Amino acid sequence: MIASGLVRHAWPFIVLLTTLTCAPSAWAQQPSANAIATAKEILEIKGAAGLYQNVIPNVVEQAKNVFLQTNPMLSKDLNEVAAQMRKDLASRQKEIADQIAKAYASRFSEQELKDMISFYKTPLGRKMLAEEPQLVEQTMTAVRNWADKLSDEVIGKYRAEMKKKGHDI
Repeated sequence: MIASGLVRHAWPFIVLLTTLTCAPSAWAQQPSANAIATAKEILEIKGAAGLYQNVIPNVVEQAKNVFLQTNPMLSKDLNEVAAQMRKDLASRQKEIADQIAKAYASRFSEQELKDMISFYKTPLGRKMLAEEPQLVEQTMTAVRNWADKLSDEVIGKYRAEMKKKGHDI
């Protein structure tokens, strides 16, 4: 249950990190500036900024909370510093967009990226873009529910096997 709880709350960051770190060999290829620009257009069409818009505020908040745990009396000052950091770092969100666009441009040819844009402009493409967030949420809910059930089953099997060995856990 604990592990599934961690997965439940961490999945947006896991998805983002996977996107940013998968296939480093593909990233070694230097896509053209046109391919990267086309990939950025895809990200804009898909509304991808919504996926990573909270990364900087979340990182700042998590770091602040680390300091708060050991220095609770510094709450006011840490909150002030956090607010300033969020403001100062906001422009760095472009770095995330650039990396994701580069990942797309490394995996798809410029023509394939243009074909994607053409598809997203069709009625079916627009429908896919509209439905995709709900489909992703349904998928993640299904995966979480399945993983929770599997976790309960695995824990039950551990208990049964350990009981055979004379341990009640």
